[in-house]
Amino acid sequence: MRGQGDDDGQGDGGGRHAALASGVRRHVLDALAESGTPLDAAAIAAQLKLHVTTARFHLGQLEAAGLIRRRLERAGARGRPRVLFEAAPSARAENAQRELSGALASALAQDADGGRERAIQAGEQWSSEYSAEVAAEVAASAGSAGSGSGPLVRILDRLGFDPETRPDGRTIDLRSCPFRDEARQNPSVVCSVHLGLIRGVVEALGQDADDSGLAPFVEPELCVVSLRGGLARASAASR
Repeated sequence: MRGQGDDDGQGDGGGRHAALASGVRRHVLDALAESGTPLDAAAIAAQLKLHVTTARFHLGQLEAAGLIRRRLERAGARGRPRVLFEAAPSARAENAQRELSGALASALAQDADGGRERAIQAGEQWSSEYSAEVAAEVAASAGSAGSGSGPLVRILDRLGFDPETRPDGRTIDLRSCPFRDEARQNPSVVCSVHLGLIRGVVEALGQDADDSGLAPFVEPELCVVSLRGGLARASAASR
């Protein structure tokens, strides 16, 4: 349930996920992807009931992430050209992937347990993509207080979850989610994939995967990761 790399060579996967962590930006991108013609900021603002300045801000963020591109339209020989925006080919592919993710989540949700077990396994498999990186950080911190939850926080940040570790070192607030819409529709699947990812990284850090937990939607825009056991102690010691 992870987006692919940037086909246009602009930005990276984390930048794209971070840009899409905003629900408003996802709606802006969807409007451009579904439009048959490029749109300007005023048209986007009117369609989504936004202030035009707000629309321009979100368009700028999407453009910086390589998800949309601009073109200039000259109505005549004089005057400032009209700035239009359209979804980049990679963004249209991303939109299709999100639809596919939603379809797969809906299918898994038909399992007797709501898809939880298979979703956790998928997340653990996803975490294997970061195993070499985590192993290198663990080796580099050998003999010290340990890397704590640092590698996990960096991975979550790269993926667009906007993590913030609380002073106790045992709790990580996730203030954004690049899959929030899908998670609201199928939390038993999507949130379990994220739990599996966290468990897999924790295990790669040499700790018991069961010493990590995820509480989704503690608040409408907040999920919370809890750490226990050795990782929690190492995190507290490294702060």
